[in-house]
Amino acid sequence: MAYIPHTDADIRAMLDVIGARSTEELFDEIPAHLKIKALEGVPAALSEMQITRLMNERACADGRALNFIGAGAYEHYIPAPVWAIATRGEFYSAYTPYQAEASQGTLQLIYEFQTMMAALTGMEVSNASMYDGASALAEASLMAVRAHRNSQSKRILVPRTLNPTYLKVARAIAGNQNIVFVEADFDRATGCMMPQSLQTHEGQDFAALVLQQPNFFGNLEDVRALTDWAHRQNMLVIAVVNPTSLALLEAPGRWGESGADIVCGEGQPLGVPLSSGGPYFGFMTTRMQLVRQMPGRVVGRTLDAEGRPGFTLTLQAREQHIRRTKATSNICTNQGLLVTAATIYMTLMGAEGLARVAAASLQRTQDLVTALTRIKGVRAAFNSPRFHEAVLQLDRPVAPVLAELAQRGVIGGLDISAQFPELGHALLVCATETKSQDDIDAYANLLRDVRGAA
Repeated sequence: MAYIPHTDADIRAMLDVIGARSTEELFDEIPAHLKIKALEGVPAALSEMQITRLMNERACADGRALNFIGAGAYEHYIPAPVWAIATRGEFYSAYTPYQAEASQGTLQLIYEFQTMMAALTGMEVSNASMYDGASALAEASLMAVRAHRNSQSKRILVPRTLNPTYLKVARAIAGNQNIVFVEADFDRATGCMMPQSLQTHEGQDFAALVLQQPNFFGNLEDVRALTDWAHRQNMLVIAVVNPTSLALLEAPGRWGESGADIVCGEGQPLGVPLSSGGPYFGFMTTRMQLVRQMPGRVVGRTLDAEGRPGFTLTLQAREQHIRRTKATSNICTNQGLLVTAATIYMTLMGAEGLARVAAASLQRTQDLVTALTRIKGVRAAFNSPRFHEAVLQLDRPVAPVLAELAQRGVIGGLDISAQFPELGHALLVCATETKSQDDIDAYANLLRDVRGAA
């Protein structure tokens, strides 16, 4: 129920029952000198209708720009039922399900989420989610060092094609625990990990190799060969994946001869709006033999004393559960509300719906690259297969071009020239199923005008 209205008579009757003369008397434990009669500078309260109008006016002031930026957070269509259900009181206000007898609905939903993520990634077990994709990589790196008992190294090999933000976060978190991240270069023609850069590390002791698929440039790495190479070098493999892409691409659990060992990533594409940068949620899946090194909670299905099925927290190696310094993690969390939305989204979309979203996004990005590279001074940076992002090279600095496009209502992509100076004036663009051919044509025409006006 959205509203529970109380009339004056209702309030008076309730106060009479509990023996209070007024609502204020319910707070008589607060000393009088701590109470204030008014809040200076705070405007008068608005009605629901007035506040709705105010928020609509402010939303309209932001404009509705065409968005062609990705880089780890993606604009997808979210069916209306997703958040209509997720924001019901049963889900919206549910706390961590410590008491199984009072939390069966929440526990079952998390169990279904874990099942879906394990199936999507091709792994055996999933936790109940992480803080976000970047911190999930940091946690996966720490987990790899703990789990790899045949390695004495605290070094993780990462490609330069990894999302730079993920690497920064991983270094900030795991670096303070003496984990060292060693970068391997990429091939300038393909925008993928360069085999020669790996050969220099053959025979060295690394706890794990990180593989992002698709990589930060949107390109598809040869994950089968890279996974097998890493395992031959006695490294674990940490996969960083876009969950939407897994509707089309091979699941990490089936990469190479034996698959990845730990899979993590950002769950935002699964029914979570961009929301000016968050909140989002991370996910992590792994093999059963590594489950006790996996941070976070695991919800399991069981039977009660009378043989009835039920759900409960089975593994919860959390800092608040008396482990403290022995905990596998001190920052991981269960982003319950976002996981609720993602579970509803995946349930509504199904395997076929998710595959259609992925296929449409791939096609729209191809259409976008085709349209933009017809413009003089714009060319594709790489010649390798991609998913729904691509790097373009301009004949002039990217930042002023993006600023001019923004003035005209188009968010044209991400300037990655500073992070990857060897690519020159490099622009990372993205298109998803939310973009029409008219949207792509509008972007191309504006970019052509901006170039001509410069």
